[in-house]
Amino acid sequence: MNVARYISQKIDGGADSGSFTASVTKIAIISIAMGLAVMIGSFAILQGFRNEIQNKIFSFGAHLQISRYDTNNSLEVAPIASTQLLKQLHAFPEVKSTQPFAVKTAIIKTPDEVMGVVLKGIAETDGLSPMRANLVAGKFITFADTAASNDVLISRKVADKLRLSVGDKTLFYFIQNPARIRQFRVCGVYSTGLDEFDEVYVIGDIRQIRQLNSPAWADSLVGGMEVVLKDFKTIDHTADSFYERLPYDLKIDKITDQYAQLFDWLQLLNRNVVIFLILIIFVATFNMVATIFIMILERTNMIGILKALGATDNQIRRMFFFRGLSLTVRGMLIGNAIAVGFCAVQYYFHIIPLDPENYYMDRVPISWDPEMLLILNAATFAASLLAVLVPTYLIARIKPVVAIKFD
Repeated sequence: MNVARYISQKIDGGADSGSFTASVTKIAIISIAMGLAVMIGSFAILQGFRNEIQNKIFSFGAHLQISRYDTNNSLEVAPIASTQLLKQLHAFPEVKSTQPFAVKTAIIKTPDEVMGVVLKGIAETDGLSPMRANLVAGKFITFADTAASNDVLISRKVADKLRLSVGDKTLFYFIQNPARIRQFRVCGVYSTGLDEFDEVYVIGDIRQIRQLNSPAWADSLVGGMEVVLKDFKTIDHTADSFYERLPYDLKIDKITDQYAQLFDWLQLLNRNVVIFLILIIFVATFNMVATIFIMILERTNMIGILKALGATDNQIRRMFFFRGLSLTVRGMLIGNAIAVGFCAVQYYFHIIPLDPENYYMDRVPISWDPEMLLILNAATFAASLLAVLVPTYLIARIKPVVAIKFD
């Protein structure tokens, strides 16, 4: 039988609920539980926030954009042949999917308003468009097999400014030589919460762009190619590989460079949260150190008697170690229950809303990351056990004769 563990259990079970030690013990358990719960909740919210923002950005520009080098500053660049480029791109193992696109500036005119926009033509030739996730009203563009679709997807901000709703038809004026007019039907409304997109882009069929640019554009020509990678973390390495192996007249734009301010902001949030979590762990471990010190002081008489009976310092140290281990495990179980419960309620019921104008989303997002959950639990467990070991070395300095007389 493990004597140290047995005595530790007797101390745990026989503690007076009204004693000072019992109160401090409860505080230690609560501090560990709340600290761990806050850490898990903070990481779940932060990661959810990052994922939501990144997915909104990726829905417009994927991870990489490939287009032709052009000396002008216009959005409308020279076209590239898509057939050969698709074969080259799919030869890269890092590539998950591709989507051709083309853009054209236009003016939308309604009976009451006029607004300049960018019509972005897309095609779902390699899977569904990620823009579908941003749809808030109506339905997505219906791509016919032969004719170009007259459906367009506008943002909620554009819809409010022009007083358009799903099903309305409106005129698009394209300033070119010769000038052209097209009537499109609003099939749906999207919202990303990012003004960089919502105030500018209208989504349509890429074949409409080809027809507007005809006869210069054949059916195989596109304005560029958006590339989604299997792992976003490989974006720098994959971009370098593209530079080396793709034709020299093509340029590769990384989404992290195009929207550098947004990604720098997300990185800054990461650093702030790490500092915050370090402070939480410090407070929790400090409370544990104080708790063990108080337990040792209150059990000084018992320590003296055990030493007089032949117990070694290591045996007594293990006794308090098991006591601290018990408190740590209980605090962690309570903390995990609180954090997972809160995250589940927010994930499924969205009880905490946000202002989309300021936070780019209408609710607090939650991301489930089992790996991070294990890391946070392991870090808390290790820090708490280290905090338990530090004060137990005070036991070696306690003299049996003095300890027995200690009051």
